[in-house]
This record gives sequence, C-alpha cells and structure tokens, in this order.
Amino acid sequence: MIDRETVDRIYAAANIVDIIGDYVTLKRKGVNYQACCPFHNEKTPSFVVSPSKGVYKCFGCGKGGNAVTFLMEHENITYPEALKMVAKRYGIEVREKELSEEEIRRNDDRESMFVLNGWAAEYFANYLHRETEGQSVGLAYFRQARGLTDATIRKFGLGFCPAKGDRMSKDALAAGYKKEFLLSTGLSLARERDGSLYDRFRDRVIFPVHNISGRVVAFGGRTLRTDKTVAKYQNSPESEIYSKKRELYGLYFAKRAIQQQDFAIMVEGYLDVISMHQAGIENVVASSGTSLTTEQIRLLGRFTKNITVIYDGDSAGIHASLRGIDMILKEGMNVRVVLLPEPEDPDSFARSHTASEVQAYIRDHERDFLEFKANLLLQDAEGDPIRKAALIGDMVQSIAQIPDPIQRSVYVKECARIMDIDENILISEVARKRLTTSGDREADEFLRRQAAQRQREAAQPEVEYVRKVEAGSGFEALEREIVKYLLKYGHCSFDFKEGRTMVACNVAEVVFDELGRDNIVFRNPVYAKIMETYRGQWERLGTGTEVPAHCFLNHIDPEVCNASVDILTSDDNYVPSQLWRRKEIHVESDAEMLAVGVPKAVTLYKSKVVEGMIKELQAKLGDESLPEEEQVALLQRLSGLNKVKVSIARKLQRLIL
Repeated sequence: MIDRETVDRIYAAANIVDIIGDYVTLKRKGVNYQACCPFHNEKTPSFVVSPSKGVYKCFGCGKGGNAVTFLMEHENITYPEALKMVAKRYGIEVREKELSEEEIRRNDDRESMFVLNGWAAEYFANYLHRETEGQSVGLAYFRQARGLTDATIRKFGLGFCPAKGDRMSKDALAAGYKKEFLLSTGLSLARERDGSLYDRFRDRVIFPVHNISGRVVAFGGRTLRTDKTVAKYQNSPESEIYSKKRELYGLYFAKRAIQQQDFAIMVEGYLDVISMHQAGIENVVASSGTSLTTEQIRLLGRFTKNITVIYDGDSAGIHASLRGIDMILKEGMNVRVVLLPEPEDPDSFARSHTASEVQAYIRDHERDFLEFKANLLLQDAEGDPIRKAALIGDMVQSIAQIPDPIQRSVYVKECARIMDIDENILISEVARKRLTTSGDREADEFLRRQAAQRQREAAQPEVEYVRKVEAGSGFEALEREIVKYLLKYGHCSFDFKEGRTMVACNVAEVVFDELGRDNIVFRNPVYAKIMETYRGQWERLGTGTEVPAHCFLNHIDPEVCNASVDILTSDDNYVPSQLWRRKEIHVESDAEMLAVGVPKAVTLYKSKVVEGMIKELQAKLGDESLPEEEQVALLQRLSGLNKVKVSIARKLQRLIL
C-alpha cells in the first residue's frame, strides 16, 4: 500500500490537463478544456476538464473523476497502478509497505504481463546492441538494409531475439519470470512432447508494440531468412493486455505531432512508420498489416478527425483497402489519399527524400478519398456500362456511410459530376442505402428533439440548480441529494421560517443535527464515507468555513473521488438565462433554493427511514408465534412511528407520504 504522504504528493503534482491531453485532444473553452469523450462514441464534445478543480466530467456518458481515476478507467488498471503512473511521470518516489503473502498472491496478472513485456523489450534491445549475433545480424540489418540511425533504433526500442531456440525463455525463467506469463504473453511456446519452452520470435528482429500510454503490450518479429516456407512476420497473440484491433503501431510516438498538426498519416507496416519518423514526419501510425478496425479509428479520432492514407505506388491491395476505409467515413472522419510513385513505399520514399520533400509531396498529391475512389474505379470500368453501374453502387455504399447530411450532399454533387450521372439518381440511391442500413434512426432522433423542444416551450421558466427529490425518491437518490447540499453549500446559511420567526440556519449544521438526533447512518458506503470525511473537516474547521473540495476529489478511496466529481459537476451545465433576467422573470437564488431544498431533503430521508422501520415492525407482527407481550411492545413502537410519520407529512404539507 502507498502511504498517504506519497499519495498527497502525487495528487499535488498531477496536472490533469497534461495527463488527459496525452489521450485526447483538449481545446480550451473559457477556463476549462473540452474534447470528445474517450469513453463513448460522440461527435459533439461533452467531455470537460477543469484545471482549477483538477477534475474531468463527461456530460454525455456521466463518467467523471480526477487525473488518477481517469488513468484507472482508461488503462483498466488498479488505483495503486494509476498512482504509480502519475508518480513516474513527475519523478516522485513511491514508498510502499511490504506486501503480505495474500496480497502478493492476488497481484494482478495484467501487471505481471506488462512487467514481463518490459523486461523482454529491454532484453531484445540489449541483445541487439551488446551480443555479437545481435550486432552482426540484427543491427546490421537495421543500419545497412534499412538505413536507420542508432537514435531511431533506440527510440522505437528495436531488438533481436537469439537464433538459439530457447535462450530467451531460459533467461526469463532464470530472471524469475513465471512460465504461465511467458505463455500468456506469447513470448514463449510450449513443446507438445514435454511442455518445455521455446522462443516464439527466435532468430528475428523485434519491433515492440506500445499502447497509447507507452507500455509494451506486444511484439512483432521479422525473419531475415529468404526461405519462403518461413513466415515473414510473427506477432504476439491476443492476450489480457493486447488486442490487435485496439492498437495502432506508433501512436504513442505520434500522438503529440497528430494533435499539433491536426491530421494523421496512415501507413501499413512497422518500418513505414519508423522511416517516416526518422525523416521528420512524426504524425504517422500503422495498422500493422491488419485490417483497419472501428476501435482503431475511434482511438485515432481522439486526436484528430483528419486522416491521410498513403498507398504504395504498386500496391495490389488498394481495392481491398478501399472497403476498410469506408469505416473511417462512417465514424465522421475526413479521409484523403496519397498514391506514391512506383515502385516506392512509405519506407523507401522517406529514406530517399528529406522531410520537407516528403511533406511537399503529400501536400501536392493528396486527394479526397471519394474523388480518388471514383476516378480509380472509373478507370477499371472504362467503356463497360455494366461495370460502371456496379461502380455507382460502390460509390453509393461509401457516401451512405457519412453521418453528416451536409457532407453527404457535397459528395453526391461531386460524384455525380465525376461519373457524369444525374445527381437525383445518386441522391435516391444514397437515401435507399441509408434506409436499409440505419433504419429510421435519424427520423426517430428528429422526432425526439422536436418532442423535447415542445416540452421545453410548454414548461414554466425555472432554473433548477440541483435536481429536486420527491416523496417517492429512494434511499440512494435522497442520500446523494443530502451529500450534494453538503459538498456544494455546506458552509452556506439560509433563512428558514419557523412559525412567524426567521431563523438563520447553516446547511451542514442542519444536516448533521437532524440526522444525528436519530442516529441515522447512510446505507450507501460511498456516501457514508463522504459524510464521515465532511463531518471530520467541519468539526475541525468550524461552522461556516468551506471544506476544501480536494478533501473529496483527492480522497484515498477512488470511489469517493468519482462520486464527488460526479456530484460537484452535476449541475455545471445549468446556467440562468439572461433573457429571463431581462424580462424580469424571477430566478431563484442559492439562499431561496437552500431554504426549501435542505429541510425537504433531510425530512424526506428521515421519512424513508421511518417507513422502513414501520415495514420491519409490521413484518414482525405478522409472526403468529410472537408472544403477546412482544406484540404489545411492537404495537406501541409502531404507534409512535406512525405519529412521527404524520408529523413529517404535515411538515411537508402533505397528508400522507
């Protein structure tokens, strides 16, 4: 366990904008930053980062938290692991108590796999640079055959796996790494005859695959043999820490450049990425030979909406690749295409040209994807009306993927011009295709918006700073409401009318006095912890002093952090309309809202507790074997509780709750 002092130092050092900015493109909006949420697919940014509060909140999916809980959610790691990531970023030494045997046994398998992959990456790199075989075979290949500099080789962590079939596996076991993790990461394979291990990547140059945060999740190994029976590339299998459909090779090294230039270049292989980087073009990623997936596109979409795909000059797979790029259009991305001169590929082209020449070529030769596709297919269908009809269907398929109706309309016009066809025919075909693929979702959405608009117009103008709870609200909703009043307004006072007298009341005082009088404890453990933390700070600071938000936002329990962020940001999107003020429509002040809301929330909660006690007593009275004396006692208690219930009902100006 990490000691509290270290945790506090980590939270103090963490810059939430820098940390989240490594994963999404943040754009300043006033004092905050906005982006499209990395946790769900959206086109309109609803993900907000507040540097002053040190929190993030998505008003679309509801996720929220601080820098540490963001890493937990995004990287699917534990709280201590997230703390260590932040500590490493800011050079903070993490002191931990010695783990018990039970804690060691429960140590996360994912972390063990990450640690093993980190060791293996270092092992392969050291073998490349320090061992005779690595230098004469692997290093010579990278330097001479591929023209890579030592700086580039080290930047991407390139390495070499020994030709001896089991050397790496034996060295890993000798270093203390377990057989189960060597197998689960795919670094080793087991022989059928005796279960002994041998190296998956033996006698291959190694390309480590990093995830978006820079941890090694997999490896690619390329053979240097000319034997056609040996697979050219060998890749890590799917595992707990690696899914090839969710990773883009080079994104960790490219994400900053992609953000700065607001477009990404998509190539095919490892060396295409590496050579482009060496040439000074750093906004480059690769799908590593796999078909492009929706997950990869959305991952890239966190940093830019603009993608330029580079095809080899003599690539025979362009037609097949075109279908995959339709998925990019479907995600609302802008796609452009660059065709390199034959027989170049991105690797050779980058090695034979300077950075400025590569950039100039891309700028001068990139074409809109649909224009490129139409011209390419027209060449294939030259003079053949049947093939041209099939071409129209192919183009319609691509245009129908585009979610933006204005952009679709522009492409319909352009394609009608290129293919010399009636625009109305294309419009009709696109509409028919969208109807069969997406149903009436757009119509449903339109009707939903219209209905919501009518409801807003019919409603009375009222600003609701906090969502109001009613008599039917459950324990969870009422507890959350009370916690919200404490976190946001616990230090504030309001005037409460008691008979004919106006009494000044403090929010925290009312909450703790009312609940404490009946020894009521919250059922939700997270809300109970927030109450306990607030009470401790309130008793220390005194009534009327604001309890700092960081006591909750940086709480040692991550569930408390997330709940506090959710509560503190829950009403950030509600802003009083200036139009109402100009028309002299009354806007409820904080004091007016508290005077009604706080007593009502506490009283409703007490009523809920009383109702629960009444039901419990009624259930006991239903036991026919209960002695008469106990029945009389229970009836007396039940009578008393019913009186309390009636009293609460009158207080809320209702006959029965």
